Amino acid sequence: MKVTLFTTCLVDMFQTNVGKATVELLEHLDCKVEFPDGQVCCGQPAYNSGYVEEAKKAMKNMIQTFEDAEYIVCPSGSCANMFHEYKEIFKGDPIWEPKAITLAKKTYELTQFIVEVLQILDVGSTFKGRVTYHTSCHMTRLLGVKEPPITLLKNVKGIEYVDLPGKENCCGFGGTFSVKMGQISEKMVDEKVQYIEMTEADYLIGADAGCLMNICGRMNRLGKPIEVLHIAEVLNYRN
Repeated sequence: MKVTLFTTCLVDMFQTNVGKATVELLEHLDCKVEFPDGQVCCGQPAYNSGYVEEAKKAMKNMIQTFEDAEYIVCPSGSCANMFHEYKEIFKGDPIWEPKAITLAKKTYELTQFIVEVLQILDVGSTFKGRVTYHTSCHMTRLLGVKEPPITLLKNVKGIEYVDLPGKENCCGFGGTFSVKMGQISEKMVDEKVQYIEMTEADYLIGADAGCLMNICGRMNRLGKPIEVLHIAEVLNYRN
């Protein structure tokens, strides 16, 4: 199966290891991965900050860049959901709304694609350790992807999975929210760190680079020994 990777800005700039793990995992699952050079930001930061018309320029570029894709796979629930938001943003536009609807229909978050499209529940990975999983807001509440990442994690050989208390609470990232409302964001992520510590997990796993960057940064500043990994890295682990 041919898939087109939507890598996201954060992965491209800060977490290239997540992009590499995503490609290797998909290839392990017999997918041919393509990467269109024309992809840039999906427009989410500008859009969420109220700059709708400015954001549309980036959105139109992304629609055109992924126009020929059969399946679009993204290692970020938030950014994958943004592609689904396009159809509402361009609603009523005779040219761009139909294109946005088509884009949304073929866009999947990584674990969603593996479970719902490939129909795979066990990717054959092995990873030893006690782990807990952060459920990011956009992925669960907007995109509606809840069970696929948990299902895949629980089927990883060697993992001891522990449910995260307060998992429905935001980590405080929220894109530009963490910049505009820094003090509130700090309190929110501190609460999240406390919940993570309660699990006594060795690893915190997540499927959104922004959330993981926020939580990892705070835990590092607080001197917490818990390692933070993207779910693609765990699912791609074979030792």
